[in-house]
Amino acid sequence: MPPNILWICTDQQRFNTISALGNTQIRTPHIDQLAEQGVAFTQAYCQSPVCTPSRASFLTGRYPRTTRCRQNGQQIPADERLLPRILADHGYRCGLSGKLHLASCANGRVEQRIDDGYEVFHWSHHPQPDWPENAYTQWLAKQGVTWEELYQGPQQGHVKEGIPTKYHQTTWCAEMAIEFMRKQQTSAQPWLFSVNMFAPHHPFDPPAEYLARYRPEEMPLPKWRDGELDDKPRYQKLDHEWAHNQPGGMHVAEITPRESQQITAAYYAMIEHIDDQVGRMVDTLRETGQLENTIVIFMSDHGEMLGDHGLYLKGPHFYDEAVHVPLVMSWPGHFLQSTHREAFVELTDLAPTLLDCCELEIEPQIQGRSFRSLLCDAAAPDEFRPDVYCEYTNSWTHHRSYGSMLRTATHKLVVYHGTDDGELYDLVNDPDEFANLWNDSSHQMTKLNLMKRLFDRSMFTLDPLPTRLGPF
Repeated sequence: MPPNILWICTDQQRFNTISALGNTQIRTPHIDQLAEQGVAFTQAYCQSPVCTPSRASFLTGRYPRTTRCRQNGQQIPADERLLPRILADHGYRCGLSGKLHLASCANGRVEQRIDDGYEVFHWSHHPQPDWPENAYTQWLAKQGVTWEELYQGPQQGHVKEGIPTKYHQTTWCAEMAIEFMRKQQTSAQPWLFSVNMFAPHHPFDPPAEYLARYRPEEMPLPKWRDGELDDKPRYQKLDHEWAHNQPGGMHVAEITPRESQQITAAYYAMIEHIDDQVGRMVDTLRETGQLENTIVIFMSDHGEMLGDHGLYLKGPHFYDEAVHVPLVMSWPGHFLQSTHREAFVELTDLAPTLLDCCELEIEPQIQGRSFRSLLCDAAAPDEFRPDVYCEYTNSWTHHRSYGSMLRTATHKLVVYHGTDDGELYDLVNDPDEFANLWNDSSHQMTKLNLMKRLFDRSMFTLDPLPTRLGPF
């Protein structure tokens, strides 16, 4: 029987927020257990540091410029084939809870769907009750409560005590998945379920009991060197003043070290809440006898700056905090166990990998590559891609910017198109990306070579469709 797929995708979770992957100050026992039972990728990268283009990319296996869904606020074209659509065409029953975000949700507009393959669709872009179609809002009403009356906890600075765990959107997303999985346990039909909770996306508002577990004074301070923005692109200087370059919003420049630690504590608390819901879902698979035939994926769409380099949230930034994401995959009896892979993988590679694991054709429009061997073959070399590629095409924030990134094992290059701004980091000697070598005369040959590689990667993101019919 083809494997089921439980695909858990958080929103705006950076890589270094999993205990099993090295963070000793956060508690993620259930995600740790997934890593123990499967494969954790320590060098997984998204293809855009912003929600919509990243999600369109990994759901199709295609790059943002190719999907034509390059920006938040755009609608993914109707002819794009999402992985759930492909799987549904091969007999899968597909469901979703939480975000999809392949179309605009601005100004009260409900997200418009294409033929995405999701038969069960519990849509809730975010917890706030902006739309009557928000399935989470409807669920709260059935419980006899409203989001507004529940969201009354105290607030200190940028941190707030959020909705109680029982009624939280993160809990609800897991509850919808559990309900789906229990209904499927007696069916011979394979399934995919996407769990797309809004957390740990800002605002920083975990349930009170989770927030109480983290002491701000024990949290790490952001990575920052005085004067480091002097040689950085202007977009960073703008977002260092106001997050998203949005005056009146999050005034980053005035956040104190103590406030930064409070924010980090809240962010970690949100992730621990997510972790408990991961545990509930995996327990349901086990209880219903479906665990042995289910691929479980834990990942995020992009990262969060969390104060590093004087930045919060996201934007036209390509630091590892923004583009390096967690990726853990488990399938008992099929995937390796307790394995960390250091090979570069891109989120575009997920769709072809899952199709490969389901022994289905990888359709010609897909640009990613299957890394199934890294999951199944202990003898496979721990290598896959020589570099990773990421792009930002006026995707978000209140300043227009277009950037491309190429990251190798030793260097990172960022080009901001239409400007003289750029970034070059020697990751061997400067792994935290403090010293921008873009204008350093002693690194110009390295810069030239990387620009050539970046240009090549950009060219190779062109749409492979339509396929060639003949030699002429």
